[in-house]
Amino acid sequence: MTEELNMVYDEFKEANSKTLSHFEIELSKIRAGKASPAMLQTVMVDYYGSPAPLSQVANINTMDARTITVQPWEKAMINPIMKGIINSNLGFAPQSNGESVLISVPPLTEDRRKELVKRSRGEGENAKVGIRNNRKDALDIIKSFKTDGLSEDLAKDAESQIQTITNSFSTRIDDVLVLKEKEILTI
Repeated sequence: MTEELNMVYDEFKEANSKTLSHFEIELSKIRAGKASPAMLQTVMVDYYGSPAPLSQVANINTMDARTITVQPWEKAMINPIMKGIINSNLGFAPQSNGESVLISVPPLTEDRRKELVKRSRGEGENAKVGIRNNRKDALDIIKSFKTDGLSEDLAKDAESQIQTITNSFSTRIDDVLVLKEKEILTI
């Protein structure tokens, strides 16, 4: 029966790792005032009639802390790239210099920073809800093991282990959130 419990722990850790990585991806989409190629991660471009991620049709870099450069692999793609950036509703006004697209990232106002911190906290809460749902699933499996003959002591130890894992992932979410808030609030 301990082998089955170890399998439950492993599946629980794996599900929580996926939740944590999804949370980190969502946080990377929240801009912190500094230019980053990750800001354009969700931009789709019309590539000869079919949508393609911007990263598949151009090279994306940062020139400095306030400027993103998009260097298309084909000059004919400059206009579709600009249209894709505008249509992505990121609030950027791309400009072309004939060979590449330049995006100036405006500095964030104090109100916008506070709004982004709230959004980050909301993402953190969503991640914690995901971890609690994973915990509920794991505890349900342990309860089913009880009906199959798992002793009361082993069940209590397993529930304690699940709670310990939950607490560690919750702490990791809080740590990532603190770093993101610091990044957002730093001018």
